[in-house]
Amino acid sequence: MLNFVEHGTATDRPGLLIAHGLYGSARNWGVIARRLSDSRRVIAVDMRNHGDSPWTDDHGYPEMAADLAEVIAAQGGAWDVMGHSMGGKAAMALALSQPEAVNRLIVADIAPVTYEHSQARYVEALKSVDLTGVEKRSDAAARLEGLIDDPALIPFFLQSLDVNAGRWRLNLDTLGAAMPQIMGFPQIDATYERPTLFLTGGKSDYVRPGHRDEIKRLFPKARFVKLPEAGHWLHAEAPRAFEQTVRAWLDRA
Repeated sequence: MLNFVEHGTATDRPGLLIAHGLYGSARNWGVIARRLSDSRRVIAVDMRNHGDSPWTDDHGYPEMAADLAEVIAAQGGAWDVMGHSMGGKAAMALALSQPEAVNRLIVADIAPVTYEHSQARYVEALKSVDLTGVEKRSDAAARLEGLIDDPALIPFFLQSLDVNAGRWRLNLDTLGAAMPQIMGFPQIDATYERPTLFLTGGKSDYVRPGHRDEIKRLFPKARFVKLPEAGHWLHAEAPRAFEQTVRAWLDRA
């Protein structure tokens, strides 16, 4: 089963499961998860091939959805599910394939479509870094400079560095090989009929107006909220606005 970090205790409200994006981990969501756990139990998972979860040779959305379903089944009942980017696609795949497991769905800055861009360059960048002699994350940060096109991503990647072991907590070989699947979305002949929030960044182009027809086809009760000052990493760039929006949605009757 996936590794997860638990926050808060069970209340009369459904628990919330959080699924991170590509190259992320449960720890990326610690602040948001702790804040939301004041009124419900919150679990943030490490997705397969990330963090302390099992490494596998496959990394498709049906498999990731099954991973999330296993975590929810172990807790009991239906849970609210929130996923960002790759985690958002996994959450959508779960809601479409096993709707009984998902009470409400929150999808953060991703659509159920195939994207033309690739994140494979980051796999190659991380694999190329010589971690010999790295004693602290700042040592690795210096070696990543020039390899990562967006300097703001370097601290994010470094959260997945196991300094003591001199290795990444990312199965880079599998993630690289599965990149076409990660950028795509499976064909699922189903709809999810429960409330769904698509929360997007105003400075991001991941969820475009042209995606709305497909979103509404699969998620007829979808609602859309945009955080104007945030980009794709909206939970990190606008954490207070993100938390307040998610809280308001979860607290709806």
